[in-house]
Amino acid sequence: MTDSAGPGAGASATGTGLARRRRRSWVRNTSLGLSVFLLAASAAGWAVYEKLNGNITADDDAAAELARYEKERPTALVRGAQNILLIGSDSRSGKGNRKYGRDSGTERSDTTILLHLAANRHSATAVSLPRDLMVHLPDCRRPDGTRSRPVFAAFNSAFEVGGSACTIRTVEKLTDIRVDHHMVVDFHGFKDIVDAVDGVQVCLKQPIDDKDAKLRLPAGEVTLNGEQALGYVRARKSIGNGSDTDRMERQQRFLGALVSKVRSNDVLLNPAKLYPVLDAATSSLTTDPALASLRGLYQLVRGMRDIPVEQVQFLTVPRASYAYNANRDQLVEPEAAQLFARLRSDTPVAVAKGVPKGAPADVPEDSGVKSGNAAKGRQNLARNSFEGPGGGAYEFAFDYEEQSSGDVKWPVEQALSPAGTPPPAPTFRGNTAAEDACG
Repeated sequence: MTDSAGPGAGASATGTGLARRRRRSWVRNTSLGLSVFLLAASAAGWAVYEKLNGNITADDDAAAELARYEKERPTALVRGAQNILLIGSDSRSGKGNRKYGRDSGTERSDTTILLHLAANRHSATAVSLPRDLMVHLPDCRRPDGTRSRPVFAAFNSAFEVGGSACTIRTVEKLTDIRVDHHMVVDFHGFKDIVDAVDGVQVCLKQPIDDKDAKLRLPAGEVTLNGEQALGYVRARKSIGNGSDTDRMERQQRFLGALVSKVRSNDVLLNPAKLYPVLDAATSSLTTDPALASLRGLYQLVRGMRDIPVEQVQFLTVPRASYAYNANRDQLVEPEAAQLFARLRSDTPVAVAKGVPKGAPADVPEDSGVKSGNAAKGRQNLARNSFEGPGGGAYEFAFDYEEQSSGDVKWPVEQALSPAGTPPPAPTFRGNTAAEDACG
């Protein structure tokens, strides 16, 4: 009995010990494998982070130049509000860009947009600044280290003379708005970003055949790849009325469609979709040092991701043909001053495809403003009234100062609305990212 019990007990104890050793071995192997996996994943994640982080070029020269003129720069008025200057360079240098023309060794700002992010991050307003707008350029540091003289010239020449720093200083002098950050992207980077989101849909009323833009497209709904999108936003001669204003409006509609595409595809929440977009974007960006890292860009984007698409607005600064050269532009006042003042103070503006007649931002064709006729402008715009929300009547009065050139300059309007009733946000011609490109 003892003999029979001994081996049984002994066999049972030996089997239990073996099972325990096997379990411990399995746990060790599993833990080791999991550790290796986590280390590999961490290493891969770090490698991806470092790659994307290293893609961005910091614009240290611009930062140094702006620091030199810090005392003359505008002061930010509203804590938390941000103004980012987006500059599209027309440089023909670099991969794939020579097909758009001869590289003369210089570059101008093909597109410039002042993006205002409200302090509460409930809205974003992107204002296009015409490249042919006649402005006062300050003295700027040239690439060779010499300095230019102040000059009255087309806005896009600021980038050619002194790069992003000269453009920023010009914008700040024009608007009295502090530019907090800036980004520069070239043709190739724009194409890569569009391709990274698998194209953007637009609607064409008529087919396009533009040799200069290297673009042939059918009428109707079309999804543009990067190459086609670049031609679409740059074309002038074969689309619309051929004006730069029409082109800027087309660029705004395209950017709105791009924003909607990114939001609808949940790109920001899907790593598999987000990586190619980040890779394309970071590879093409030159930014101020504060944004020249994934951390800096993430902090900026994080504040934008919850803005409703209907509150992402695009408009062109009120402009008209320059009085002395029809191929150049000048600001329309008081609308431009009104817009800049509201952005500077982080006060809302509204956009619409068609500005209501009589609204402050609506300038009659025969007002005299577009022709530079001060007397006629004074007669037609001395008092402006329109119907506000709920049927209330609002009036705006302006003071005028005639300039030696015959132009008219107005300060921001003074509201004469009923006591205790704030005037409504002025409406400017534009669109939002929520608008259906094919609607």
